[in-house]
Amino acid sequence: MDRPVVAAGVGMEYPPASMDQALDRAAPLLPASHMEVGTGSTYGGRVRQAAADVVDGAALWRLGVTLGWLDIKLRYRGSMLGPFWLTISTAVWIGALGEINSLLFHMDLHGYLPFLALSLVLWTALSGLVGDACNTFLQSEATIRAMRMPYFVHAVRVVVRTIIGLGHNIPVILVVFARFGAWPGDAALWSLPGFALWTIDSFAICIALGTLCARFRDIPPIVASVMQIAFFITPIMWKPQQLGDHGWWLKLNPFNDLLEVVRQPLLGIVPTGHMWLAAIGYSVLFCLLTSMLFVRVRGRLAFWM
Repeated sequence: MDRPVVAAGVGMEYPPASMDQALDRAAPLLPASHMEVGTGSTYGGRVRQAAADVVDGAALWRLGVTLGWLDIKLRYRGSMLGPFWLTISTAVWIGALGEINSLLFHMDLHGYLPFLALSLVLWTALSGLVGDACNTFLQSEATIRAMRMPYFVHAVRVVVRTIIGLGHNIPVILVVFARFGAWPGDAALWSLPGFALWTIDSFAICIALGTLCARFRDIPPIVASVMQIAFFITPIMWKPQQLGDHGWWLKLNPFNDLLEVVRQPLLGIVPTGHMWLAAIGYSVLFCLLTSMLFVRVRGRLAFWM
């Protein structure tokens, strides 16, 4: 007999009311064949186990979605507006910075505010993902110790939380675009492959930072400092054109290319082939390094909790 699908409202008579209830329903569905721990297997065996973890974790995407949704629900439990506080705070932040920066940088608010709104919303999602990725496995310490579950499910959980947060900030972008008539047109379709690239990178970030932070607890504050620096050296509050002839060093900033393949289409600009190649190159390199790290340390993760 087929087992019910683990998801909120999909294949169930009612959605799980708590995290424990969702995990209890998922337990019979979790694969166990690849959940060996330890470092005694050969390299080929570790590669197969890591690949099986990703495949089986992706097959349990409904569980990851449910856990991510419950995280948001529990985070704002008792709040009247819930996650819409994110929308309000983002709108106030964009409005205040837009007025001040347009005067400081001597730019027309009509062309600057849509750029700023889109940039801040995208960067907020990116930096929030990186911060949450540091706790991908640490926040699930009890679950990892209590049951056999693909580690990739925890990465799905973090990515889902980020997507939900991004979704609550999209209305701010729509309002700003409508106010200034900054609709991108057909060029916006080019943002879809950019978002797909972001999604792949998001899973890699969760696996890489989650693994490193589980072993070395000093890494989260280092990551936070790096993201603060990246915020100021990446064109978010300022436009790349303002650098003039000094903009060559932006090619060395991976955040710039990864941001532009999503931002430019939503501003009505088709990204150049060079920009796509750079973004894909950074992503492939990062995913390759993450794969090597995960294969090497996956069997030890449970002992680092």
